[in-house]
Amino acid sequence: MSKTLIRGAKVLGGEPQDVLIDGEVVEAVGTGLSAEGAEVVEAGGKVLLPGLVDLHTHLREPGREDSETVLTGTRAAAKGGYTAVFAMANTFPVADTAGVVEQVWRLGREHGYCDVQPIGAVTVGLEGKKLAELGAMHESAAGVTVFSDDGKCVDDAVIMRRALEYVKAFGGVVAQHAQEPRLTEGAQMNEGVVSAELGLGGWPAVAEESIIARDVLLADHVGSRVHICHLSTAGSVEIVRWAKSRGIDVTAEVTPHHLLLTDELVRTYNPVYKVNPPLRTERDVLALREALADGTIDIVATDHAPHPHEDKDCEWAAAAMGMVGLETALSVVQETMVDTGLLDWAGVAERMSFKPAKIGRATGHGRPVSAGEPANLTLVDTAYRGQVDPAGFASRSRNTPYEGRELPGRVTHTWLRGKATLVDGKLT
Repeated sequence: MSKTLIRGAKVLGGEPQDVLIDGEVVEAVGTGLSAEGAEVVEAGGKVLLPGLVDLHTHLREPGREDSETVLTGTRAAAKGGYTAVFAMANTFPVADTAGVVEQVWRLGREHGYCDVQPIGAVTVGLEGKKLAELGAMHESAAGVTVFSDDGKCVDDAVIMRRALEYVKAFGGVVAQHAQEPRLTEGAQMNEGVVSAELGLGGWPAVAEESIIARDVLLADHVGSRVHICHLSTAGSVEIVRWAKSRGIDVTAEVTPHHLLLTDELVRTYNPVYKVNPPLRTERDVLALREALADGTIDIVATDHAPHPHEDKDCEWAAAAMGMVGLETALSVVQETMVDTGLLDWAGVAERMSFKPAKIGRATGHGRPVSAGEPANLTLVDTAYRGQVDPAGFASRSRNTPYEGRELPGRVTHTWLRGKATLVDGKLT
């Protein structure tokens, strides 16, 4: 059956409407639409959003299929309401050539749970010494427009300038992992009161802020686009706010975990809370929420970072950094931004679909829920509350910081170009 009628959905949180899908597109939006010849989904007042877009996902394939694969990662994305994800380049081998990015892109097309757009490495092998094949990756079948050494900072100012100049020619963007390496040698957590009390190596906010300050000035000088990955401090917010006030072409993202969790959790020494950049203070969390609400921070990105059990179930110092996030992101945003009154659902759609699709140029995604548009959609039961149980995750990894925590909201349905990838909370 090629037609689906979503009956009584609150489109972007507004008044209940019917949405008719015909094939790959939305045919009509209105009230009292005919259900003749269509499969009917009774929304019952659930919120209908455009399919979510994640500009920062680690799918691990090729090379670390014990953590995640394109298949398991995209299944996790569909459960979280995502119809497109951007896959970071820190794979084995690194996605620094046209061949590797095309491999990831083709795997995404084969599995079909969401679209996968590879992100190309800025430098060869993520080593920060020589520019990777940026033009070849852009001209490949994958059509790469976003480049990042995420996991490592492009700390050489000359290399960063050259990358910004290169991508300007085709309207690309460099996504920076802002971490001054000399200031974070041996760092284990946020530098502050808690790190001093625990005796763990501190990760100062200035290590992030100094790189952001440098890069927005470089972007201004070159006239190119720079995107700041996983911004995490109040000081970083102020730098981005200043840069935008000057008309500098900078965008920034925040992760769900940096909107909710603080460095106080590290007192448990549970490695599930070990992440890069580290969990910060309550003051930083509040500043990030305000900045996301006022548009200083443009988007929410998950930084979904799966790790196998043995890489996390060990002593703190030896544990890998990172958290899974695709399947819980929307719930955390509801908890921190919607239920607190900082954003409405239209604002969520802007920050989790429209803007990330625009930044990454994800064709067919981040489009309005209206007639003639691709049927990339997500239906959310916003009244639901329940405990997070990683045993039910589609991701291959279970390193979530939310296990046992009660969170609001549950994605019940996801459609990718009119095809249901999730029905009643179950993958098709």
